[in-house]
Amino acid sequence: MMSGTFTFKQFTLHDDRCAMKIGTDGVLLGAWANGGQRILDIGSGSGLIALMMAQRYLDAHIDGMEIDSEAARQATENVNDSPFSSRVQIIEMPFQQFQPEKPYDAIVSNPPFFLSSADYSNTSRAVARHAETSFFKEFFRFAKDWLSADGQASIVIPCESIEPISAEAYLLGFFLARRVLIRTKSTKPIERCLLAFSKRRTTPPALTEETLLTSDGEKSAWNIHLTEEFYL
Repeated sequence: MMSGTFTFKQFTLHDDRCAMKIGTDGVLLGAWANGGQRILDIGSGSGLIALMMAQRYLDAHIDGMEIDSEAARQATENVNDSPFSSRVQIIEMPFQQFQPEKPYDAIVSNPPFFLSSADYSNTSRAVARHAETSFFKEFFRFAKDWLSADGQASIVIPCESIEPISAEAYLLGFFLARRVLIRTKSTKPIERCLLAFSKRRTTPPALTEETLLTSDGEKSAWNIHLTEEFYL
């Protein structure tokens, strides 16, 4: 694997011109999120999640929204070089300005920033928290307008962000449908979380806790099962 080049089973990605690099969070979300006929990936970066969803949902059309020009161009190149180019398009535009033709069955996002992942001073932490909660207010407001009645909005976030981000979803009438709390190993604290929200109440929501690695440092059975269709 070349630096900045990632080869999966059905497509290859380059991310050297993307600020958001390919990482575990994006792969987990792309392998876990529910899809449908129409899927929107907000903050598409290199196009990773959009292409993963295209591989999983063979009849789906996927739109990837990306505001960074270089990333959008590279994502478009990645899509054009993939087997899914006829069903995936990258749109260079803020999602807040986007007016889709019709609702989406799934909206997914691996956000470009996290409020608790850095050692902020009190002031800069407050600014970061405001920036992140503002993003999710807009994210869930958009989903309220453009997610289908039976669709799901899925995200991956650090565990510290679960409460404030979930609160933004609940305030706009969403219900928690699925949640996975993820540790690197069983001896490590929970670090990240996969969340899916729907417009209709799921009783009860599917709540699980998983690890990425065994105590020996090998991939866990859950991790293998989730990602085996992508990793070589």
